[in-house]
Amino acid sequence: MNKYRVFGDMLSGNCYKIAMLLEFMEAPYQWEAVDVLSGFTQSFEFKQLNPNGKIPLLEITDETTGERAYLSESNAILNYLAEGSEFLPAAGLARGRVLQWQFFEQYSHEPYIAVARFINLFLGLPEERKAEYASKQEGGNKALAVMQEQLSQTPYLAGEVLTIADISLYAYTHVAADGGFDLASYPAILAWMAKIQARPHYLPL
Repeated sequence: MNKYRVFGDMLSGNCYKIAMLLEFMEAPYQWEAVDVLSGFTQSFEFKQLNPNGKIPLLEITDETTGERAYLSESNAILNYLAEGSEFLPAAGLARGRVLQWQFFEQYSHEPYIAVARFINLFLGLPEERKAEYASKQEGGNKALAVMQEQLSQTPYLAGEVLTIADISLYAYTHVAADGGFDLASYPAILAWMAKIQARPHYLPL
């Protein structure tokens, strides 16, 4: 039996997605709140746990031996936690489709929507970053259009049931307006978000 502690900032989509999954799974965990702007992740103390100096970070304690292990990178954490659950297909093409959307989230979605949100919400859209903020809009809307197309065909991104692919993409999508993205143009995404929000144990921000 393992015990979980999560180092994270709930305003960070990458951290929020971990809490979302743990809540959906009704898995007990301890949340160690870390302000993403505080500098704590660059401290010697934290880098002893994660040399990359980033959150989220999952601490896994074996309750039999007391040994602790650490896992970073949000989608790696999701895959570890979801193993053997309804949120991750066991193998084959079904699992491949989940991974496909998680890679999409990291390379085609997050670099635009999450970065635009960070510049606007966390930094207050400073003058010196307005051009960068504007440059994220096209790529972000392209990613949303890809999601809209898929969700027009299937209830969830990887098929008929909610998986960690949806949790990965939901985290930043549902707050995309903070980055200047208008979701009113994406009705299938809005319907998908409503389904997730209606699930038992949904964790609102």
